[in-house]
Amino acid sequence: MPAVKIYSTASCPFCVRAKQLLHSRGVLEMEDLRVDLNPALRAQMLEITGRRTVPQIFIGDTHVGGCDDLVALDQRGGLMPLLQLAA
Repeated sequence: MPAVKIYSTASCPFCVRAKQLLHSRGVLEMEDLRVDLNPALRAQMLEITGRRTVPQIFIGDTHVGGCDDLVALDQRGGLMPLLQLAA
């Protein structure tokens, strides 16, 4: 399974929802980059994604986007194949 990285904050309900969905799809470990604790991570997230909102989710080298993007990917049947790709 490829590495999963999520830029998040502690109080964001969309971050919680995204993490729950990933967990339900078998992602037991993910790199949680808390932008509320480290402003440099928010700047890094903005530079990489061009987006200011959290969560921002990466599966391997693929930028999935935010929570709505993750849910849509899952509903289209694209999440599990992406999670099953070799790292």
